[in-house]
Amino acid sequence: MASFDGLKREGSAPTEGAWKRLVRWLRRRLPMGLYARSLLIVVIPMVLLQSVVAFVFMERHWQLVTQRLSSAVTSDIAAIVDLITTFPREGDIDQIVRIARDQLDLNITVEPGGELPPPRPKPFFEILDQILSEEISSQIRRPFWIDTVGNSKIVEIRIKLEDDRILRVYARRNQAYASNTHIFLVWMVGASLVLLTIAILFLRGQIRPILALASAAESFGKGQKIDDFAPRGADEIRRAGLAFILMRERIERQIEQRTAMLTGVSHDLRTILTRFRLQLALVGNNPDLESLNQDVEDMQNMLEGYLAFARGEAEEDVGRLKLSELMARLAAEAELYGKILTTAIQGEDEIHVRPNAFTRLISNLASNAYRYARTVHIEARQSAKWLIITVDDDGPGIPERSREDVFKPFFRLDEARNLDSSGTGLGLAVARDIARSHGGNVTLADSPLGGLRATVRVPT
Repeated sequence: MASFDGLKREGSAPTEGAWKRLVRWLRRRLPMGLYARSLLIVVIPMVLLQSVVAFVFMERHWQLVTQRLSSAVTSDIAAIVDLITTFPREGDIDQIVRIARDQLDLNITVEPGGELPPPRPKPFFEILDQILSEEISSQIRRPFWIDTVGNSKIVEIRIKLEDDRILRVYARRNQAYASNTHIFLVWMVGASLVLLTIAILFLRGQIRPILALASAAESFGKGQKIDDFAPRGADEIRRAGLAFILMRERIERQIEQRTAMLTGVSHDLRTILTRFRLQLALVGNNPDLESLNQDVEDMQNMLEGYLAFARGEAEEDVGRLKLSELMARLAAEAELYGKILTTAIQGEDEIHVRPNAFTRLISNLASNAYRYARTVHIEARQSAKWLIITVDDDGPGIPERSREDVFKPFFRLDEARNLDSSGTGLGLAVARDIARSHGGNVTLADSPLGGLRATVRVPT
C-alpha cells in the first residue's frame, strides 16, 4: 500500500508541475486590466457558444439538407438514365431532353461514344462533391464524373451508359447544395457584434467609477488634494468609494491632531527653555553650570527637531519645482561646507511635488552627506512613471544591519557615522516620511564612491 501511494505521488507531481506552468503562462499572456478582463469574460463564452452552434449546424443541418437535395437530384438523373435505356431511339431522346428541361430543371445531352475525363482533384472542405458522389454510386451504379469545383453556379455530371454513350447533365448548384448557409452565419455574427457593442458600452460605464476611485487613491497616496471625487456606479463601487472617503478623513484628522500636538508641546517647552537660558545668562560664567547649559542646548536642539518633524506633516499643495534650481541651492550649501559636489539631471527639469517638503527631503540627505563625506554626487532621473534621485558620497557609510533602523524616529547610531549627531535622530525619519507622502520611498545602499547611497524614488 505504501509503495502504491509513493507511485501515486510521483505520478501526480509532474502533472501538478505542468498545470502550474500552464497557469503561469496564461497569467503572462492574459491582459492585466479590469476592462480587458471583463471583455474576455463576455467575449469568450459568446465565441465558444457560437462555435458550438456553428459546428452543430454545419454538421447536422447543412449536411442533412445537402444530402437530401443531392439525393433528389440523383433520383431525377437515375430516372433519366432509366428512360434513355428504355427508349434509346433518337426521337425519344429529344423528348427525354425536353422533359428533363421543363419538368426537372436539368439540361442534358447524350453524346455517342467517348470516355469519361480523368477524375478531378477533390476539394478539401466541399461536402457537395462527397455527398453527390455517394448518392450517384448508390442509386445509379454506373461510371461517372462530376465537376463541383469553383464558384460556378452549375454542377456538371457525366455518366457512362451501356452503349458507350455519355450522358451529360447540367444542374444548378442550389438544386443539390444548401447554398444559403451564409445567411445563418451572417445573422449569428451580426447579432454577436450588436450584443458585444452593448456589453462594451455597459462595461465602460461600470469600469469608469473604479478607475476614478483608483485615481483618487493614487492622488491621496501622493499627498495631493482630492476635491472632485464622488462615489458613483454600482452599489459595491459606491460602498468602496465611501469607505475610501471615510478613511481619508480619518487619516487627515490623525495627521492634524499629531501636528497640532507636536507644535503645541514644542512651542510651550521652547518658551520654558528660553527662560532657562535667560536665567543662566544672568547668573554669569560659572563652571558649575556648564553641564546645565549643555543640557539646555541639547533640549533646544531636540525641540527644533520636533518642530521640524511637525512642519513635515503640515499640509502643502502640489506645485512645480525645477531640479536645476534645487541643484544650484545644494551646490551653494556644499560650497559653504567646503565639500565637492557634482550633479546630473536626466529627463525633464520640472517636477510636480510639494516644493518645500521635497526640497527639505533632498536637503536632509545632502546635509547628511556633507557632514560625513568629502565628495558628493547627486543625480536626478525623471521618466514617464518615476523620479529617481540618488545621493552618493565617499563617507564611512552605514552598516547594512542598521540601514532600516536609522529611519526610525529618535534612532541614533553609536558608530563612526552617527546620523544627526547633534540632533534627535529625526533627519532620515522626516526624509522617508516626506517621500512616502509623495507615494514613494527612500532606501539606503552602498555607493560606487565607497560610502553611502541614498535613493529617493517617487512616482511622477
